Amino acid sequence: MGAKAQQTAMHCGYDFTSYVVLEVHETGKKENIKNLKITIVDSLGREVINVNNVYSWKKANQPMKFTRNYPIGADNKALPEGTQLTGNERWYFPFAKDTYLLSVSKQFPADSFSVKVEDVDGAENGGKFKTVIVPLHSYNMYILCSNESQQAAAKFGRKMNKPVEVVLEKE
Repeated sequence: MGAKAQQTAMHCGYDFTSYVVLEVHETGKKENIKNLKITIVDSLGREVINVNNVYSWKKANQPMKFTRNYPIGADNKALPEGTQLTGNERWYFPFAKDTYLLSVSKQFPADSFSVKVEDVDGAENGGKFKTVIVPLHSYNMYILCSNESQQAAAKFGRKMNKPVEVVLEKE
């Protein structure tokens, strides 16, 4: 009798994680607005707390706050704000480019929440922008592992794995 080989399934490093990616810009412009406070909020506009990592594997018991993607060098270390990508540099999350993002669990109930975008630095980032609240949908989540991405794409169509576009107006 020959020994039976055990077959293990290949796992993606992001198996249990998805991302919500936002492009936040002013009407008529393409550049993302810097220095914004962006949080997940409930139906009453209250910040959602990641109690015991129920919604994300990162930052337990803290508000669910978006961060900016950032460029890294060939040594995988963060580069200074405003660094132009010339060849050896790349975005830390290549799928997200110059955007805001938030890591969420694969089961994150996006349809139950919204994103609140607030300008907290006044005119420093190009103007004082009005606060907006944008509803989320399950198809707004980036599912990063290929077999799940393929299943999700079949289910949700072209809306899947695209940044949520948020357009801000000046006050």
